[in-house]
Amino acid sequence: MGKHTWILGNVFISIKQIQLVSMPYRENTHARQELHDIVVADVALMFAFSLVLSGGVFMLFSSPRSFFTLLLLYLPISAVAVSLSFVLHELMHKFVAQYYGAIAGFRTSYNGLVITLLTGAFGFLFGVPGATMIYASSFSRKENGLVSLAGPLTNVAIFAVFVAVFYAINHGAVSIASQIISPTSYVNLLIAYTVFISLWLAFFNMLPIPPLDGSKVMAWNMMAYIAMIAMVIGLLFFTGIIPEIIPLTALIFVLFIAVFFSFSYRSFL
Repeated sequence: MGKHTWILGNVFISIKQIQLVSMPYRENTHARQELHDIVVADVALMFAFSLVLSGGVFMLFSSPRSFFTLLLLYLPISAVAVSLSFVLHELMHKFVAQYYGAIAGFRTSYNGLVITLLTGAFGFLFGVPGATMIYASSFSRKENGLVSLAGPLTNVAIFAVFVAVFYAINHGAVSIASQIISPTSYVNLLIAYTVFISLWLAFFNMLPIPPLDGSKVMAWNMMAYIAMIAMVIGLLFFTGIIPEIIPLTALIFVLFIAVFFSFSYRSFL
């Protein structure tokens, strides 16, 4: 399993912006439609991530048997890691927004679904399957900041639970990063990827670039933003994800993608 983990060097990016819309309630926020949308988005993101880990179309054409073996290996891992990190992140945005009196619901982006699957097929995941839409007549800067902070904090909570289980199982004998590079068991591989995806989503979404969560947290409270981003970066180094899994040079590329998305997301989502 370990010899194929070089695929992670291509970097996993997922963007799930909160759209704040000042308008009345609309029919398409119904629970059934929202459930459909979040399941579709989750399955697309899960499958795209599995494609990345399986080598994408390059592995498919060079070694079909290896591709399908890896795909079957990574699909259950993606089902747990991506679903927890993505779905809980989105739901927490929604629940906190509702706490402050807004109407909120997840909406898929069909253009975003296509981008997610196509990039996954080519070994680089640009995950933009949809967004949490918030309908409110008014929303203070503090409320918007707290709603935005809820998603990344959920990812950190997922990290904490899975790291606790990881160290309880392994008694500190192995690191998170080492289990991504050369796993000693399937359970360790699943836990390591869940930790990796949760932390990486928290980090990327906390970048202070619109429409990412970090820009709204920074606009509300600079100290809260600094504390959160410092904690996430510290955890990335603590687990060895940076620099063993995500090299420092790759972060420059991530920032470039984030800036590009900031200027263009409204046109293709």
